[in-house]
Amino acid sequence: MSEAPAGGVRMGAVDRNTTETQIRLRLTVDGQGTYRVSTGIRFFDHMLELFTRHGGFDLELSCQGDLDVDQHHTVEDVGIALGEAFAEAVGDKKGILRAGYFVMAMDETLAVAAVDLSGRVAYVVDDQVTVAMVGDLQTELVTDFFDGFARGAKANVHVKVMYGRSNHHKIEASFKAFARAMRGACSRDERMRELLPSTKGLL
Repeated sequence: MSEAPAGGVRMGAVDRNTTETQIRLRLTVDGQGTYRVSTGIRFFDHMLELFTRHGGFDLELSCQGDLDVDQHHTVEDVGIALGEAFAEAVGDKKGILRAGYFVMAMDETLAVAAVDLSGRVAYVVDDQVTVAMVGDLQTELVTDFFDGFARGAKANVHVKVMYGRSNHHKIEASFKAFARAMRGACSRDERMRELLPSTKGLL
């Protein structure tokens, strides 16, 4: 696990190769919102792109998955790899806020996301999506993405759509809220820069 020096740029790199997916991912937490993303699922690419922009991260990601079988492996494994990259980038977690939340309005839709980089895996997703597909993405896999991320990052991830009409907006607002919650959780707290954000002494 890498640890950036105090004030340094925090980065994570994951190469994850299985019989189902081949993933190459490079993440900069302290980025400028730039991205180059290719998963073979265009709507999923769009969600990852806006996650990167709203989080202020930089992301290079390519995934070659067995889309001839199903989208599940691609979406879940990308979630795992992205979570692992964040875990690597924040290192021992000293001096970060650790927890973050955001309430995101997107036209008629309102979504809430809360995260805790606690070292414990848990996720709850209620996206209120009522159709099987949005664009070319199987919508049930949104939950699998957040599940995978929580496992990869060893984090608590909670995402809830409060209300909305457009299923596209529900998913997009969820990713934007999640991005800004992660941006907060990864942010440095200068007053606590030498301290671990836990009384247990371990995260």
